[in-house]
Amino acid sequence: MTGIVERESAVYAIIECGGQQVRVQEKDVIRVNRLPVEVGETVEFTNVLAAGEGEELKVGTPYVAGAKVVGKAVAHERGRKLRVFKYKAKKRYRRTRGHRQDLTKVLINSIQA
Repeated sequence: MTGIVERESAVYAIIECGGQQVRVQEKDVIRVNRLPVEVGETVEFTNVLAAGEGEELKVGTPYVAGAKVVGKAVAHERGRKLRVFKYKAKKRYRRTRGHRQDLTKVLINSIQA
């Protein structure tokens, strides 16, 4: 058996959101940096870098013209806690800080390429 996974051919897109690139399909739930929307509101991502189905792939320069991904904000939450530790050897300098990123869960409803 080879390491290749057969997926059913479905429409997918690669979007840019908050400085990150995310591959999405319909009915996916993604976590992105906090968006200024209320829970239940519609969210449109117009920065679509690529969109396609199976072997057909449209790649933008930098974005695909007229393409958009529509989703719905499901919840606002916070990411896991990160520890930020600064240390200088032989100088008695140590600082520990924590960080939790604010996130928005988005359910992808449709991809229009």
